[in-house]
Amino acid sequence: MNVTSLGFRTDLMLLTLQGSHIEERDGYLVVRTPANPTFHWGNFLLLAAPPAPGTAAAWIDTFRREFPDATHVALGVDGTTGAAGDPTDLAAAGLAAERSTVLTATTLNAPPRPNTTATFRMAESDDDWAQAVALTEATNPGYAPAAYREFATHRLAGFRNLQARGHGAWFGAFEDNRLRAGLGLFTDGHGLARYQTVTTHPAHRNQGLATTLVHTAARHAQSHWSAETLVIVADPTYLAINLYRALAFTDTESQVQLSADAT
Repeated sequence: MNVTSLGFRTDLMLLTLQGSHIEERDGYLVVRTPANPTFHWGNFLLLAAPPAPGTAAAWIDTFRREFPDATHVALGVDGTTGAAGDPTDLAAAGLAAERSTVLTATTLNAPPRPNTTATFRMAESDDDWAQAVALTEATNPGYAPAAYREFATHRLAGFRNLQARGHGAWFGAFEDNRLRAGLGLFTDGHGLARYQTVTTHPAHRNQGLATTLVHTAARHAQSHWSAETLVIVADPTYLAINLYRALAFTDTESQVQLSADAT
């Protein structure tokens, strides 16, 4: 299956680097991440096209057959325009469509309001990585704490492994060695570099930390990893997307994810 969505192509690039398995079926891919079984978008189906009218429920059945132990349903839809399928059919099946904007850039503008007080560097010590887990927890308070901590710990461990193997890094903005903002930027070495999990602690927002960190990571990727195209995925309704646009990211496509509670 030839994946056209840049969002999903870079998702699959990073998942493959982390040991996920991708199996091709008739009309879809099965993506499995044994190291992080509760990661919804590491364990999903990628459909070659939006569900045809009347087939949404059947796709849920397909997901449950492929992932019989999952407590979620996650269906990616390949494409670039944001087409998700018939809204009435999706609603009847209990599927919610989420559209994200995929933005790209080849070079970035300097941050309009750079932070000059924090230290911007890669995660290095066990304490740095533990703080990265705590930061993602602090910025996602709506999830069950124990379950989210397990997910975040596995995901950051995957990022740490990528960094150790030279496929990118987790960058942080530190004040007195306390992590205030963080993000990952990873690549397979063939020109694309994908941002992951751009987060700022709620108590330290509006200080220019995130934009300075995005810019710092980009400069490192281009000088050390030969990154040619920077890719970031954002919620089109959240204010962060305007910060990325101010850095010279431009909207490239719309990525569609369909989800439902499997129970």
